Amino acid sequence: MRFFSSPSLFPPRVEQQDSVVLMQLARGAMANFRLALIQLQVSAVKTENVSRACGFVRTAAQQGAKLVVLPECFNSPYGTKYFSEYAEKIPGESTQKLSEVAKECGIFLIGGSIPEEENGKLYNTCTVFGPDGTMLAKHRKIHLFDIDVPGKIRFQESETLCPGDKFSMFETPYCKIGLGICYDIRFAELAQIYTQKGCQLLVYPGAFNLTTGPAHWELLQRGRAVDNQVYVATASPARDEKASYVAWGHSTVVNPWGEVIAKAGTEETLVYADIDLKKLVEIRQQIPIHSQKRSDLYAVEAKTA
Repeated sequence: MRFFSSPSLFPPRVEQQDSVVLMQLARGAMANFRLALIQLQVSAVKTENVSRACGFVRTAAQQGAKLVVLPECFNSPYGTKYFSEYAEKIPGESTQKLSEVAKECGIFLIGGSIPEEENGKLYNTCTVFGPDGTMLAKHRKIHLFDIDVPGKIRFQESETLCPGDKFSMFETPYCKIGLGICYDIRFAELAQIYTQKGCQLLVYPGAFNLTTGPAHWELLQRGRAVDNQVYVATASPARDEKASYVAWGHSTVVNPWGEVIAKAGTEETLVYADIDLKKLVEIRQQIPIHSQKRSDLYAVEAKTA
């Protein structure tokens, strides 16, 4: 089995990719797989967060999950004052544990995100591990969460974090997956590029708050799913009303028709969804937007490989 963490320079058209999927399904390839989202209650104790996260990974694998997703900042409280204190190099303590549990359970593990330190700079970084424990991808949050909603919330990730500058994709026996972190979901171009490069599932570990969460969390996921005819999954921390930054929760999975097929509440929990790639191909055949795009009038282009 081969894995790829970066796309080819000249990816096939989406319609060609769908034809490949149909041929794979006809040969008996895996058209369905179980996805699990871990909505973790994050404490101030890093080792406890990592240990409990690994426990949930084991439970998800026992329930048949082949792909498991942790939330944004799963090993530390979310906030600019915490990033430097909890930051690690990659590989490091937390990511080594993720590698080990992915191998132990024989699953693909999207490790939410952790504060990463490299050469004196801090990043909000998601790592992905395969069933053999190998790191398949590392996504640094591209769009930093700098917002100011008067009277409600002001947050400036750029006060401490640096942005990533690369697309992040990886292959599984089921489908190709594109990665974003939280605020990345607001930028439709990123999802479009991932779709152009063959991704059929987009995963965004995220921690929307009590202002943006009720307004836009589900809306953005359904929009990205319908616009691109892909599955979209998000994993949030559980809500902690006593935290300095209160997460919205509601980890969610949306199908290519824009339907919510799995959704958590606010508490710590595991959420499961069965991903059906045949349904994705059928939707694209019924409403063939990818072949109908007016590339003579407009285009979204990646400026880096």
